[in-house]
Amino acid sequence: MATVMVADGLITIEFGPWERLFAGRARHTIPLTAVRRVAATDRPLRVPRGARRGLTVSGHTKIGVWGLYGGPRQLVSVNRNLPGLHLLLDRASSGGEFDEVVVSVSNVDHLVQVIGAVVV
Repeated sequence: MATVMVADGLITIEFGPWERLFAGRARHTIPLTAVRRVAATDRPLRVPRGARRGLTVSGHTKIGVWGLYGGPRQLVSVNRNLPGLHLLLDRASSGGEFDEVVVSVSNVDHLVQVIGAVVV
């Protein structure tokens, strides 16, 4: 399961060992200033859309990159047992790689509150 930390103006997502294989990275860092909207979602499996590179276990887990050939580019690590943190990003400010990030975390309400306090 991925962990999300907010400190020093950055959101850092650390992926677990199996997630690293499908996400293609051990960690992803996003400046808080790149976040345009933050929300919690009870059904994070419904958010990823489009062509993908990664893992899908139907109805249970999605890990990887979605939106490869059009639409928003999404970094995803979600499963049905946890709510999701959904970040809409300014792609240029966030490093030019992703438009959205969706991650299942147990402390989603706390993270939405902390990140939401900074997002204008």
